[in-house]
Amino acid sequence: MSSAASRAATSGRLAIIAGGGALPHHVAEAVRARGEDPYIIALTREAEESDWVDFDHSVLAIGDFANISRTFKEEGIDRVVLSGWVRRRPEWRDIRPTLRTLAKIPSVLKTLVSGGDDAVLRMAMQLIEASGAHVIGVHEVVPNLLAESGPIGAVNPDGDDQRDIEAGIAAANALGALDVGQGAVAVGGRVVALEGAEGTDAMLERVAVLKAEGRVSSRRRGVLVKLCKPGQDLRADLPSIGPSTIALAERAGLAGVAVEAGRALVLERSEVVKVADQAGLFVAGVERTSGGIRR
Repeated sequence: MSSAASRAATSGRLAIIAGGGALPHHVAEAVRARGEDPYIIALTREAEESDWVDFDHSVLAIGDFANISRTFKEEGIDRVVLSGWVRRRPEWRDIRPTLRTLAKIPSVLKTLVSGGDDAVLRMAMQLIEASGAHVIGVHEVVPNLLAESGPIGAVNPDGDDQRDIEAGIAAANALGALDVGQGAVAVGGRVVALEGAEGTDAMLERVAVLKAEGRVSSRRRGVLVKLCKPGQDLRADLPSIGPSTIALAERAGLAGVAVEAGRALVLERSEVVKVADQAGLFVAGVERTSGGIRR
């Protein structure tokens, strides 16, 4: 069903559960621009309440499903988008279940202790839907944020860049299969950094240090690759890049950034292109295939 058809089939309100970063604001403004009035649930210690003064909103803890469920009922919410990063996992003391979710608490606690990021997200989506709303993906709300296949901007990857992209794809696939991260940096065909819990920005800063210390060749530039994890639920945590990603890639001495076409988000696209073109970096949408890239 198309996004337009989905909207026509429902009369309820859309809620955005907002974590940190710029993405929740892009989503909220895009939803407003198409004529809807989204309700924002800003997550405590992740999203700043002051950022949402122009929207109907409340500030709730990530595990407070009792108040989240109450908010759904009071605001007539039937669809939910999860948007933005969450740096802090809820602890068992943070979980406030509803009667509907009470029976799930043993599995919730087990997931919080031993589950990977995707497992925690899937659990959160199940609990949200048990609270009375349907979880949909950011790409269903703002499909224009998705990266297309091929270069975005004036610069194209060359042969050395293609080799680094292929190495980065292989590494990102392996990393994602472990439910650890979505990004990798390859320089000279060799993987030099993998994204962990610290996130993409910190990984790029680490690469800049490695190059400055001579532990990674500064003569070869390299590529950042970001892909969805294999089997990832596309309703949450799509890979994303923005102008700051490009600026950090330049600082790390990279030649460009490759993201998965159709399954990664490009925020502030015009600014991304401007910054990348000025720096001489490429930005490209690539497709995961058994041979690397299908162009």
